[in-house]
Amino acid sequence: MIALEKVCAGIDRVQILRDVDISVEPGKLVLVLGANGAGKTTLLRVISGLVPLWSGNLLFDSKSIAGQPAHELARSGLVHVPQGRQIIPTLTVEENLVIGASHLPGITQETIARRLEAEYERFPVLKTRRSLAGGSLSGGEQQMLAVSRGLMMAPKLLMLDEPSLGLAPQMVQRILGALAGLARSGISVLLVEQKTMALEIADHAYVLKNGAIVHSAAASDIVDHTELFRHYMS
Repeated sequence: MIALEKVCAGIDRVQILRDVDISVEPGKLVLVLGANGAGKTTLLRVISGLVPLWSGNLLFDSKSIAGQPAHELARSGLVHVPQGRQIIPTLTVEENLVIGASHLPGITQETIARRLEAEYERFPVLKTRRSLAGGSLSGGEQQMLAVSRGLMMAPKLLMLDEPSLGLAPQMVQRILGALAGLARSGISVLLVEQKTMALEIADHAYVLKNGAIVHSAAASDIVDHTELFRHYMS
C-alpha cells in the first residue's frame, strides 16, 4: 500500500527526517508515536506531497509518488487529515463534507449522497448538526467532521495527524473506535499520535524520535514494554 524506504526530508535547509522506513499494508492501522518535535507532522506532509522528498523511496501501490502534487495524490486515494482539523468554519457541516468529494473526477450526486449517509451513520451527531456552521461544533465534533470529510473521498489510505489533540479521553475513544472500524472495513490507516491510547487499536507501531525510527514492533508488544516506551518518548 504505502512504503517509505530510507526517506530523508526537511524544511528549507533543516533536515527533519533521517532514513525513515515505514510500511502500511492494506487494511492495517499503523501508528507512529512520538513526542512534540519528533517529526511526525513532517512525515505525513512528505507522504502527501506537501513537503519535498530529499532522498529515499516513497511508494504508493508499488509506484513512486515522489514529486507528485498533493491534489493528485488525494485523488488517487491517499488522503491526509491534518492536525488542527482545518474545516471551513463558515460552511455548514454538510457543505464541509461535500467539498471533500465534489472535485473527484467522474463522481455523481448519487455517490455523494450515498457517502454522506455512510458518514452520518458513522457519526450520527454530524447528521443532527448538518445545517449548522462547522465552526459552531465542539472540538470533538469538528474532529469527527474532519475525519468524515476525508472519508468522503473514498481513500485507500487515510492519514491522520494527532486527531486526539485537545480532546477529552471519552471523545478520543470514540474517534479511535471509528478508526479501528475503518481498518476492519479494508481502509488502510496511518495515524501519528502522542497518546498511548492509540496503541489499543493499532496493528503495528513505530516510534519516531528526532526524525528517526528508533523502534518498530507489533503494537501489543510495545504495550507490554512500557519502560521501553517511556524511554523513547522522553
